[in-house]
Amino acid sequence: MIADRRGFILANTRLQHPSHCPEIALHLADEVTPIWRMTEEALGELGLPPPFWAFAWAGGQALARYLLDHPEEAMGKRVVDFATGSGVVAIAVMKAGALSVLANDVDGFCRDAVGLNAAVNGVEVDFTDRDLLDAPPPEADLILAGDICYEKPLAERVEAWLRAAHAAGARVLIGDPGRSYFPRTGLIQLAEYEVPTSRDLEDQEIKRTGVWTVA
Repeated sequence: MIADRRGFILANTRLQHPSHCPEIALHLADEVTPIWRMTEEALGELGLPPPFWAFAWAGGQALARYLLDHPEEAMGKRVVDFATGSGVVAIAVMKAGALSVLANDVDGFCRDAVGLNAAVNGVEVDFTDRDLLDAPPPEADLILAGDICYEKPLAERVEAWLRAAHAAGARVLIGDPGRSYFPRTGLIQLAEYEVPTSRDLEDQEIKRTGVWTVA
């Protein structure tokens, strides 16, 4: 088991600026396969999901870009960033003037990755590794979710949870590059971006990626 996750992250990533939100610096890996294998070996467990915290995915970059360009969405608000990964969206929302943000991810590495990334960007980000889908959405003014539609069961659970948050009065923003299980109805598109990415992560080097809200 990894005793020093911060050290593992620092040893296997380098500080980079995502192409679509260069105002933000993140500790990112250059390739999926090597860090994925090292993570499995270090944890002594095979079949783990990819280390999402080590990359700036297209949906998160689009959502971060939208928030940086539309700070009125965030200004003075209490925010939850669901499935935060590297924390790029949580960092963007704080740079845009949010009152507070709770970053959430069930991957234990994310706590350390988000902490490192928040510090290098000079913002404060709270974190929880609780599975928020097991309970009603927490009280928040704004709930953010990027790249959460890559598996059908998860996508369905998240969609229901986000719609419950919307019904309870929260503003919901979703960033997604048109993944297979992205819902096609009941959403309003707010923006669309051409996000440069890598064939190591995606099926195309440029992903047309939208930002959506619940209708």
